[in-house]
Amino acid sequence: MDETEIRERTRAWIEKAVIGLNLCPFAKAVHVGGRLRIAVSGATSAAELLADLERELRELVATGPEVETTLLVHPLVLADFLDFNDFLAEAEALLADLDLEGVVQLAHFHPQYQFAGTAVDDVSNFTNRSPYPTLHLLRESSVSRAVDSMADTDAIYRANIATLRKLGVAGWRALGLTSPEVS
Repeated sequence: MDETEIRERTRAWIEKAVIGLNLCPFAKAVHVGGRLRIAVSGATSAAELLADLERELRELVATGPEVETTLLVHPLVLADFLDFNDFLAEAEALLADLDLEGVVQLAHFHPQYQFAGTAVDDVSNFTNRSPYPTLHLLRESSVSRAVDSMADTDAIYRANIATLRKLGVAGWRALGLTSPEVS
């Protein structure tokens, strides 16, 4: 596992897709301002990942505004999307156990991300596709500020789908955003 390469691929995804395609209109300020932490987990089991998630949750809460959000990238575990999806219940339970509901929100990204009711190659799935399985820890206060700044946050999702439909799967792949293990 080359942590530097994993961070660079993740950073490229943020810059080319999340910011470059404007999939999240709030990401640029956080990224440019240096308030994004990319943590790479060496976990090889769900239990180890849960321990890493707890550590990162505690660190984010203990850190001041210089870190607004954390991406916990875990390339060695939960490579199968269904396993990853099942793990999300454990991650949310941990958030509750740590009494962090309403303090930190979890978002999730995966190289094989697939929304229910979509075909695996439906380009709408690419809104949540990342080079590696990734848990996104967001301060709830940041999410609230972002939501309050927009009249229609659903417009983001609609714009994302339109952007990705125009780009197409081939266009996405041409951006070079998949991990070496995922075609």
